[in-house]
Amino acid sequence: MQVEQTNVEGCVVIKPTLYKDGRGIFFECFRETEYYKIFNSEHFMQDNISISQKNVIRGLHYQKGEYTQAKLVRVLNGYAQDIVVDCREGSPTFGNVFSYVLDAKEYAQIFVPRGCAHGFLTLEDNTVFSYKVDNHYNKESETGIMYNDPDLKINWFFGKDEELNISIKDAMLPRWKECYKFKYELV
Repeated sequence: MQVEQTNVEGCVVIKPTLYKDGRGIFFECFRETEYYKIFNSEHFMQDNISISQKNVIRGLHYQKGEYTQAKLVRVLNGYAQDIVVDCREGSPTFGNVFSYVLDAKEYAQIFVPRGCAHGFLTLEDNTVFSYKVDNHYNKESETGIMYNDPDLKINWFFGKDEELNISIKDAMLPRWKECYKFKYELV
């Protein structure tokens, strides 16, 4: 297993060791004792799966207060551009944006720390996105940031002529400056 640091404190990319032979591929996708050494997180308590067509954007989501969640995300089929935004006031990487393409060839994972917004864009039909969370979902604690917020300057991997599929709820998320009241400049 290879662990790579990112420009968001506590957010890491984890690349498993793939064992390939004539039958296919084998890899260990989670061992609690090893992963706990990497990110010292609470125990994961729930697994979630989404299956999406090409050009679906989900996010940028996070939960606040006692229901904040850390996530361990990966793509099981297809490709997705994964985005993490550090929303932790006081963090040395507050406002940083991390982008990475997850796919079903490398099987890399991204650990998204508590307090970071997370979202993704599917780059292929029938992309299967998997994530573990370390806390239960609570509707009253959910929040997020608009995916195309100009202050975040996210370079999404879709063409100008491509039509995105985004939920009404996600299309109405607030902008960065609305969330943080102009208190901080982005890095």
